[in-house]
Amino acid sequence: MLADFLLPNRIEAGCDEAGRGCLAGPVFAAAVIIPEGVVIEGLNDSKQLTEKQRLLLRPQIEAQCIWAVASLSPKEIDAINILNASIKAMHKALDGLNQTFDHIVVDGNRFKPYKKIAYTTVIKGDGKLKSIAAASILAKTHRDEYMEKLALKFPAYHWQQNKGYGTLKHRDAIRQYGANVHHRMSFALLPRQLELL
Repeated sequence: MLADFLLPNRIEAGCDEAGRGCLAGPVFAAAVIIPEGVVIEGLNDSKQLTEKQRLLLRPQIEAQCIWAVASLSPKEIDAINILNASIKAMHKALDGLNQTFDHIVVDGNRFKPYKKIAYTTVIKGDGKLKSIAAASILAKTHRDEYMEKLALKFPAYHWQQNKGYGTLKHRDAIRQYGANVHHRMSFALLPRQLELL
């Protein structure tokens, strides 16, 4: 059972990201404040939910919560690395919230200070706190939607299925067609060949 909040008597904003381990596409982040009294049945870590469940929960979260989603491009990821890009995307999402808050809860164990507002990193927080779970669902569904649209322009990479992750089909397509502007060039797009002894 997920907790409503980490600290009592605070307005908490939950943050999470999606697409950190992908070879292509932006990293997305979401920030969510769940107003007092709002109950959304079925909230859980987005990875524990089916795509259908995520898509049913997304409009409920967007209708009943204060939320914002932000992203950073592959070019920005290459420039500042994926960890910094993930945190910057979370900061951008927090910028988008139209309500003040006095505590931030972040999935994982790494974050950087945001406007002198207190924060707590929570390992596997998307399976522990409702606001982080809601953020994980929004980040994941918004990113998946983006990659599905991109797949229409670049069908060879099968992004509608792999969403930019390094599946065998995706890597085979990179091997055959090369990388494009949506790939993260700082990532190992193809595994290094083992040297023969």
